[in-house]
This record gives sequence, C-alpha cells and structure tokens, in this order.
Amino acid sequence: MMTTDQPTRVTASGMTALGANIFEQAGAADGEAVAISANLVNSNLSGHDSHGVVRIPRYLMWEETGNLAFGQSASVIAEGGNFALIDGNRGFGQVVGREAVDIGIQKARENGVSVMALRNAGHLGRIGFWAERACDAGLVSVSFVNVAQSMLVAPFGAADRRVSTAPVTIGVVNPSGDDFILDFATSKVAEGKVMVALRGGKPVPDGALIDGDGKSTTDPIALYGEQTPGKEADPRAGAGALTTFGDHKGSGLALACELLAGALTGSGATGPGKKTHNGMFSVFLKPELLDDGHGFAASVKDYIDYVRSARPRDPEQPVMIPGDPERKARAERHANGFDIAAGAWNSILDAGEKLGLDRNVMIETATKR
Repeated sequence: MMTTDQPTRVTASGMTALGANIFEQAGAADGEAVAISANLVNSNLSGHDSHGVVRIPRYLMWEETGNLAFGQSASVIAEGGNFALIDGNRGFGQVVGREAVDIGIQKARENGVSVMALRNAGHLGRIGFWAERACDAGLVSVSFVNVAQSMLVAPFGAADRRVSTAPVTIGVVNPSGDDFILDFATSKVAEGKVMVALRGGKPVPDGALIDGDGKSTTDPIALYGEQTPGKEADPRAGAGALTTFGDHKGSGLALACELLAGALTGSGATGPGKKTHNGMFSVFLKPELLDDGHGFAASVKDYIDYVRSARPRDPEQPVMIPGDPERKARAERHANGFDIAAGAWNSILDAGEKLGLDRNVMIETATKR
C-alpha cells in the first residue's frame, strides 16, 4: 500500500478526474460526479482547502448513511414572479444549490429583484461560489446559510454548542473590474479548517476553539474527540466547540443566519441530531433597478480602486478587497497545482480503495499534468 507523510501536489484537472471517478464508483451519474468534484477542486484552487477535496470521504459517509443522496434535483415548493421556496431533497449541494441559485438569478434578471429560500440541501460547499455565480450574471446578492443539526459553535459567552458555522456571503458586481465577494463563516474559522488541522494541515489559530470546560485550545480533538483508525472524523464527537468571530457581533450574526436560513426557509434552525443539511436565504438584485443615473458601475470601480490604493502596513502585502485572495490563489494554483496534506490525501485514497479503485492509478490520475 503506497502512502506518504508528505503533502502531495495534485493538478486541478487530475484531482477533478479522480474525485469524479470516486463519486461515480459510489453511485453518482457522470455529470453529477463531475459537478461535485469540480466544485470541491474550485475551493482548493481558491485557497479554501477546508471546503475542498478533504471533504470527499465525509460526503461518501453522508451518502452511505442517508444524509445525502445521489440523483436528486431541487423541487420548487412555492413561487411567484420574484420569489421561490425550494427543497433540495437532500441532494448534493453542488447540484441542488446550482439549480436553486439559478432560479433566483433568472427571476432577478426578469423582475429586477428576487428572493430565494432553499431548504434541505446537501453541503453547499464554499458559499462565496454562489455570490460569484450571481456576479457573473451581473447581479448583486446577499445570502445567509445555516447547517441544521450541526451544532458546532458556542454562542458568545457560552461553553455549550448552540449554533452552526452559519456562513454569509455578499457579492457586488463590478462591471469594470474585479467583483467584491465577501464570504465568511460566523465561527472564527470554518469547521473544515479544523478538519484540515486534524489531517496534518495548517494549525487552528488561537481563540478559534474551546474545550469541554469552555477554555481556549488549539487541539482539533476538542471538536472531534479521540480518533479511531479507519473511521471518518465526526465534529459532533468532541466535548468542545468552535467560537464565533468578533465576540457578540459574530454571535448575533450567526443567530440571524439560523433564523433566516433555518427557521424562515423551513430547513430548521440547528439543534441536536445527525441529519445535517443546509438552508439558504438569498436576495438577488439587478443594479440597474436602483441606478437612476448616479453611475453605480463607475462608483463601484472607483471605490475599489481607492481602497486598494491605501498605503499597506506591510509593503510586501498590498491592500486587498474581499475576493482578491481567492483570485490570487486561483492564478497560482491553476498554474502550479495545489498540495493536499498527508492525512487528507491518504484518507481520500483509502476511500477510493474501499470502492474498488486502484491506489497507484488514483495517485497517477491526480498528479498527472
């Protein structure tokens, strides 16, 4: 059995092919397998390894336990000219999320503004991807997301878990330049970043985790509990919790996500349980609807340029806007490939082997340029 303790450099095309092969072997149709894998690889390329291919074994585990299902499409439960309530039917978020967001985009294109409420979707991946999709369509968007039955985060002042990582994304289209893409979990770090640390990647930053007594720690075991060889890590198993960013401010925003993306959509605010699914509440807006001649496009470009022109505190680190780090990472990683930490890489290979794929062939596929 070929294993390594060093990070493995893979290519985007090779890793997309390997991921698709694994999902096909697990039961996905060809187009669905490619969509899931390509979305995960896009997260790696964008510098968000926490939402990338490290999640392949967990997705397979969720599918095996009925938490996710291949072959599902989004169902429109209720709709009007500029709103839609959509059920993801526990389908993979890379598929049902795209279907739901595209409905919201189309309604905004036709009516100027739309509201889209999605419930019971599988993991939607890097949430900023959906803001990028809206910007590509020329729209402004705001999305709130929650993760029902995924209590991972302690609200401000608490030692117990009560909220999900509850991400938010805002996209402002810049017709003359780079779009503004704000994307963050309301926890200090996304759960996937702790999983990356657990698998031998970048350590968890100070203040992002507490143990079962509410004391600060950097040990991923606080979230996952002691690990059993061959068993996929479960973030519910630990006695500790993630913390929110910005103390009471991030905590308040997390609760808003639970109420908007969970309670309002019918997906459910988070609580005890194991049937994890995403809810998303989104607003899409055509800028022309509000531009009465004041020059929205020029104002966006001018202000972004003005912000970037500020003197950097570190001359080696230019001032960036949200979306710049992802664009920079994509340029570098498309050209050079990206690294997967040893633990995560071996976990992916193990998952493929369980499905009957040859380990050496998988390695050759993912690393081929």
